[in-house]
Amino acid sequence: MGEERNEKVRGGDKNVTREGGGGRRIVICAGTGCMANGAMKVFDAFVAQIRAKGLAVAVEFKKEKVGGGNEELAVTKSGCQGFCQMGPLVTMLPEGILYTKVKAGDVGEIVEKTLERGKVVERLLYVDPRTGTPCRGTEEIPFYAKQRRFVLKECGFIDPESLDEYMLYGGYEAARKAYTRMSPEEICAQISQSGLRGRGGGGFPTGRKWEAARTQKSEKKYVICNADEGDPGAFMNRSVMEGNPHSVLEGLMIAARAIGADETLVYVRTEYPLAVKRLRRAVADAMAARVLGDDMFGTGLKLRCDIMEGAGAFVCGEETAMIASIEGHRGMPRPKPPFPAQSGLWGKPTIINNVETLAHVVRIVREGAESFRKLGTAGSPGTKTFALTGHVANTGLIEVPFGAKLREIVFDIGGGVTDDAGKIDPEGFKAVQIGGPSGGCLTKEHLDLPLDFDSLRSAGAMVGSGGLVAMNAGTCMVSVARFFLEFTQRESCGKCVLCREGTKQMLAMMDEIIEGKADEGTLVLLEKLARAVQVGSLCGLGKTAPNPMLSTLRHFRSEYEAHVKEKRCPAGRCKALCKPKINAEKCKGCGLCMRKCPVGAITGERKMAHKIEADKCIRCGACAQACKFQAVEGF
Repeated sequence: MGEERNEKVRGGDKNVTREGGGGRRIVICAGTGCMANGAMKVFDAFVAQIRAKGLAVAVEFKKEKVGGGNEELAVTKSGCQGFCQMGPLVTMLPEGILYTKVKAGDVGEIVEKTLERGKVVERLLYVDPRTGTPCRGTEEIPFYAKQRRFVLKECGFIDPESLDEYMLYGGYEAARKAYTRMSPEEICAQISQSGLRGRGGGGFPTGRKWEAARTQKSEKKYVICNADEGDPGAFMNRSVMEGNPHSVLEGLMIAARAIGADETLVYVRTEYPLAVKRLRRAVADAMAARVLGDDMFGTGLKLRCDIMEGAGAFVCGEETAMIASIEGHRGMPRPKPPFPAQSGLWGKPTIINNVETLAHVVRIVREGAESFRKLGTAGSPGTKTFALTGHVANTGLIEVPFGAKLREIVFDIGGGVTDDAGKIDPEGFKAVQIGGPSGGCLTKEHLDLPLDFDSLRSAGAMVGSGGLVAMNAGTCMVSVARFFLEFTQRESCGKCVLCREGTKQMLAMMDEIIEGKADEGTLVLLEKLARAVQVGSLCGLGKTAPNPMLSTLRHFRSEYEAHVKEKRCPAGRCKALCKPKINAEKCKGCGLCMRKCPVGAITGERKMAHKIEADKCIRCGACAQACKFQAVEGF
């Protein structure tokens, strides 16, 4: 690990090395969102601009260099910093300045003003939309200031492709402790004392799962990291893998020590190429440094880690379906018991934890169970990451303690609800969908509900993997429920009848509702079928598939009834139930729409706003296609 690496990069210039700098630092977010917006162009521009000044540029910190008096300037990458919509993000250290939406063309100004003159480039600072106040750094930005980042702390700072930097900030200390100073029984006991519950959605106590596998008599055991994150709009695990892959690997090492496994595997969907790349590099670097391999920390114990790419089937996030996929079979769940801790991969005791759970394990072993319990609630200790999206001013990846209130997340961290034009609407909050297609809906009455595993379950929702979609007053809740139901119906493996056929029939009834073809009996039958699918489905996909529909039916039944009884969509989103009309402000009275209407449903004088007679209209859309001024609405 201590070997000096002085590789030439960027054309072999002698001033650009991979040695670490101990002075100033420029950190460019290299998460997927920022990368897609040109972060690497920004990175290259900084290196080029600073090189042109005749300065030495470090593009990777070396453990031996930091704090050694070396004043060399470092330009490095980090994983996702969370504030995805404002990327590419650039952090200037030690000043603590955060620049947002940085382009390669902005780099010259940053170098000239901030690096050389100590001034701030005001136009690149984040501006709080509620107050209009520019924010210099993360401590001033409500999006960051209201969070408690533990799993994500290093993700937005360290270079995810640098083993040395990970170790500089305590990396692999917990694994060394687990292998050299703790017994498997002690590790399982500490995880149990911490109260850590699985962050994949079910919330099962992690220590209990490990203990069940530890006590199994078997010469071969496995640990699997479930990185098959498939919820629409969810990217929490992806960001951890991309931003701090060594933490996932270290969590796997500790889990393996706890149950007596000598083989681990990360099952990650192939749609996450950057995460796969960085995980594979983490494994290779750990092997080269002898952190991982045949002689773990001098104990004589060995451990292997493989990375397997899944094809993206949502159902493979279920433990037994994942095991079937790894074994080369079609990803379909099987009945339990036996549980994987008893008979899992290849019939051997196996524990499966998701990415975020394993990242928490590292901190618990390193800092102790009591430290972990200081945050969160008694029944749900610690923090939880959420992907905050939808109608809020600030979208992105966040981390808050369990027990945080929905109001704090939406209005403080999220910056408030926005209307369809993107402007803050203080009264516009309608609901949030939490837990993705397996979750449920929370409304205004839940704004002060402390969010944890148990409180959400009592409200008819669930933590799930951590997707959180905010919706404004213009959202049709029936359409939202249909969207999630369509996703789960499409992702059903088809093994059990109630899931395969029940979700299909539920979706057909939802289509009847939004198309104005349903009657009052449809709602009764829909709810009855949903309960049956919940009870009779084999795995979690089917059991939770009706959740979005049932929770919206519970909290917004009047919207369903308006669709069914009045043939009207209160939000004006379901096209089949929206009456077409002509916008008088846009209409020029040219008469083109009138001439194109096949049934004579449009009336009006020339150069005067026209009108559509709804009773005559057959909704063919000819008028909307003919109008050159986009005055015809409702199609």
